[in-house]
Amino acid sequence: MKIAVLAGDGIGPEIIAEAMKVLQALASDGLKLELEQAPFGGAGYDAHGDPLPEATLRLAKAADAVLCGAVGGPQYDVLPRAQRPEQGILRIRKELGLFANLRPAVLFPELVGASTLKPEIVSGLDVMIIRELTGDIYFGEPRGRRVNARQEREGFDTMLYSEPEIRRIARVGFTTAMKRGRKLCSVDKENVLETSRFWREVVTDVAKDYPQVTLTHMYVDNAAMQLVRAPKQFDVIVTGNMFGDILSDEASMLTGSIGMLPSASLDERSKGLYEPVHGSAPDIVGKNLANPLATILSLAMMLRYTFNQDEAAKRIEDAVKRVLAQGLRTADIQEGGARKVGTAEMGDAVLAEL
Repeated sequence: MKIAVLAGDGIGPEIIAEAMKVLQALASDGLKLELEQAPFGGAGYDAHGDPLPEATLRLAKAADAVLCGAVGGPQYDVLPRAQRPEQGILRIRKELGLFANLRPAVLFPELVGASTLKPEIVSGLDVMIIRELTGDIYFGEPRGRRVNARQEREGFDTMLYSEPEIRRIARVGFTTAMKRGRKLCSVDKENVLETSRFWREVVTDVAKDYPQVTLTHMYVDNAAMQLVRAPKQFDVIVTGNMFGDILSDEASMLTGSIGMLPSASLDERSKGLYEPVHGSAPDIVGKNLANPLATILSLAMMLRYTFNQDEAAKRIEDAVKRVLAQGLRTADIQEGGARKVGTAEMGDAVLAEL
């Protein structure tokens, strides 16, 4: 199993280091792994003047899966748009055809007190958000800036989806729901956007192939409210790129910390890029404060979705649960009575349980 490891920027190298410990432990137990690292994001720009250097892209294409840390930092904000670290993420998704982003929002029982919502609202939370990743307003053309007829400057982007793009992400939503509670909520803005009206029509048509799944539709503004009001009403949510970007970050905070959430970005053959949902957190770089659990849990998703190694994936998830049950907490999930630990100590604790 060949894995490209792209540590990226900020806390990326710190959390990836802890994930590498887990991978090496699994390798010593018999999993055949081949790991190769390459610069990416700001590190790619620093090394080669490009957030996605050609050699890094070749490695990612040749690998069976990609493990990514985080990208970005304030020092790169002055760069032209095409050279910023975030463009490396957008480009690698497009180059690898990673159209389906799976973001589970699961609240571990031990972290109910870390959520900002009341325990009765979030206890038992287990929602899967499926975000279309290579279309929508982030990639639509034309885009740019111009001067209008009144000689005023304006910026513009294009929200665009083709029918095949909607059909394939809808199928991911329905097949995922089949493996869970058989409920799928499609989120759009059908009352305002022509793109969303088209989205709803296509998703409704795809539903005919999945009669066992109950399909509902919800406007994105209502979905944002419902995720806070009654999040356990959802099982699987499928939505477009921009709406999914926002809703999945909102859902992450229901679990106590964005530092707990893994993600998978998959192509049509289940090759994937796996990364924590959180960013590069430049304010805590080098302070041994970052939570590595989202990255470690991303490994579990990698083993399950790309390599079909369910037993190894469950071993990782169970190890994380046992560490949390022991009361160990990084700063982002710190609560009364818990023992505060750093990045490396949390990684070592998971390793010991594994």
